[in-house]
Amino acid sequence: MRDAGIGLLVAWAVHDAEEVAAGPRWIRAHLPELRERFPQAPAAVWRWMEAVDEREFAVAVTLMGALVAGAAVDGQRTGGRSATYQTALAGFGLHGLVHLGQAAALRQYTPGSVTSALVVVPYTVWARARLRRQGVLRPARTRDAALGLAFAAAGVAGAHLAARRLTGRR
Repeated sequence: MRDAGIGLLVAWAVHDAEEVAAGPRWIRAHLPELRERFPQAPAAVWRWMEAVDEREFAVAVTLMGALVAGAAVDGQRTGGRSATYQTALAGFGLHGLVHLGQAAALRQYTPGSVTSALVVVPYTVWARARLRRQGVLRPARTRDAALGLAFAAAGVAGAHLAARRLTGRR
């Protein structure tokens, strides 16, 4: 399934374009509401959210793009058999479901929710179905779902930490 590997990168780029366009501005506009709604969140979360600007966010997205590109190329090279590609695919799809859950919990638009519904989740379902038909999809297990989410979370956190350093913001 050579087209699925590159498809991951294309789907990710479309999704993250929405996040770059709306993310930092939306966070600034909704931070008071989020603090009120989720007072149990650690103060460090709020400080981090207040500090993210458009430049840092764009650098973080670019760094995450490098990780996704690596997984996509590996998926392309192996016809979708790569564990790295399949883990990234699972993380991407679950990440999309998290976006939809956020929008549902807040009962409003959140950055990434539109492309999650229109691109991320449909692409993930399509790619997994293609891998399954070709007999190369690893069986879905709870551990794999957790690994996929961990891959996505670690990538995002690492990209944001690196972006903060690269943009000179400590």
